[in-house]
Amino acid sequence: MVQLDDERRTVLVSRIRGFFQEEFDEDVSDFRAEQLLDFFLEAVGPAVYNQAVQDARGYMQGKLDDLDGEVYVSE
Repeated sequence: MVQLDDERRTVLVSRIRGFFQEEFDEDVSDFRAEQLLDFFLEAVGPAVYNQAVQDARGYMQGKLDDLDGEVYVSE
């Protein structure tokens, strides 16, 4: 499971609570918001992380490919 530092976790729990209040007019406790956060981190965290790594890899590969076009041999 993706691990979050305490500060980020607190912010996300607050955002989940705000989302439920805004969208469903429902108060959600910190405990329930944390449980929901844990569920999503376990369920989708690895897929999102892997996609982010692939996106970063593709970006860096594109930059390296551009570098090949910029390199020339001076004779």
